[in-house]
Amino acid sequence: MNGFLQNIVGMGDMSDSVIASDLLISTKSGVKMLAFAVTEAATAEARAALSAQLLSAIDMHDKIMDFMVEKDYYYPYHMQAQLHANMQAARTALKIPLPD
Repeated sequence: MNGFLQNIVGMGDMSDSVIASDLLISTKSGVKMLAFAVTEAATAEARAALSAQLLSAIDMHDKIMDFMVEKDYYYPYHMQAQLHANMQAARTALKIPLPD
């Protein structure tokens, strides 16, 4: 295991939150790219296939967000709570020593 991973092992909920946040951001990026691809598709078949993938990605985003809200990792309707969580995550990240 590399040094960075060794430093984050044992962070428990914080590392779960980071993983979930990364997955949410990646899924959001996929939604954006698929929406763009639908508008650029040359055939009806391609648009239909991309539209189906877009709906699936939106559903995945919804499930990840619901999971994060349930676990108190994400506060989409409470700006102060989200700001506090983001600041705490930043403080924790700054305490993780970088590998040599």
